Amino acid sequence: MLSNPVLISVAIMITLSLLKLNVLLALIIAALAGGLVAGMPLDYTMEVLIGGMGKNAETALNYILLGALAAAIQKTGAAKIITQSLSKSMKGTGKLLIFIIALISIFSQNLIPVHIAFIPILIPPLIPIMNKLNIDRRAVASALTFGLKAPYIVIPAGYGLIFHTTIRNEMATSGLVLNNLEIWQVMWIPGLAMVVGLLVAVLISYAKPRAYQNARQDSVGSETSDENEQKILFNKDHAFAVIGAVAALIVQLTVGSLILGALLGLTIMVVSGAIKWSNIDDMLKSGISMMGFIAFVMLVASGYGDVIRATGGIDTLVESVVGIIGTNQLVAATCMIVLGLLITLGIGTSFGTIPIIAAIYVPLATELGFSAMAIVLLIGSAAALGDAGSPASDSTLGPTAGLNIDNQHDHIWDTCVPTFLHYNIPIMIFGIVGAMIL
Repeated sequence: MLSNPVLISVAIMITLSLLKLNVLLALIIAALAGGLVAGMPLDYTMEVLIGGMGKNAETALNYILLGALAAAIQKTGAAKIITQSLSKSMKGTGKLLIFIIALISIFSQNLIPVHIAFIPILIPPLIPIMNKLNIDRRAVASALTFGLKAPYIVIPAGYGLIFHTTIRNEMATSGLVLNNLEIWQVMWIPGLAMVVGLLVAVLISYAKPRAYQNARQDSVGSETSDENEQKILFNKDHAFAVIGAVAALIVQLTVGSLILGALLGLTIMVVSGAIKWSNIDDMLKSGISMMGFIAFVMLVASGYGDVIRATGGIDTLVESVVGIIGTNQLVAATCMIVLGLLITLGIGTSFGTIPIIAAIYVPLATELGFSAMAIVLLIGSAAALGDAGSPASDSTLGPTAGLNIDNQHDHIWDTCVPTFLHYNIPIMIFGIVGAMIL
């Protein structure tokens, strides 16, 4: 089994990613290594890799256009109004502010799919309020990561539609055909695990006051000063930005197309004048800048999945694993969940993990007698795991970028470690137990 091309390829990919080699290069090198071990010519391996990338072309375009929509909403200044309202009204308990931040973060994935673009707008102006209330920023990081992650796991809209569709497509590629309806019916289980993790983080682990030094004006800038911040009044541009975002959501839910939804949202903002015609190029460039890397990871990961299938090593790996663990589903579920954790921690994206693990999990779990719903839960939970604790994930990089505006929030110890403990561990437990019950 140790000479299995799939096992060697995945091990190389994880190792290179953990050594902080760019994930795109890690995936390409791992694919070539897997093909080489399987005796495939390099040119054929590259042909399979590139050919497989096309299956995720729609997903990649979804990311680019949603990024453009996020940039357009940000450009109108609509999100700034929310920040100003919170800054003026939040005078009470810090826990309420934390849960409001979590709620806004949830909306960024589905209702108004701007992803992490809202963080640099919303969080820095709230830092003085957090300091005044002695809020532990680890709780805020946990709230932000919850909102960036739980909605796409559970809700098939916005980024959740991409996540669920990717699971469905990659499972179908591996021989198990489902639909989105069946997927969301079990993905509430890891979502519930994250709710538990959020409550523990905010109400128990980081509930005690934590003092931070108040940043001086010259170190943080007027961005965090209420006195120097120019008040923005709600106008027609903001109204059309909201209308465009809602229209995009309606199209996603009714037609099932993120591309059409994003295009409609952008069209409404351009026609209304909220976004000038001359700024369209900037919007697309911002979308590519914001989401382009993730889109390319998705493309290459899909091609990588095709390569490891073409090696012929999956069947051999399944036979070897079944021979070792027998029919023990508990051990199998635990191993699959841990493998997903390692892969996602390495490459930093749940979405890019799905094509890799689906190619292995579907035949293995089917051979071990897991139900179709249990396989969905295993793939969804394993893919979602490492996104919370990975240093390379936007679900951790985004919160750190907002909370470390005054250099008092450490990326690893204040974002990655807390989110790993409070989300990955519950998801592992719920995923394993759920797979055994389904």
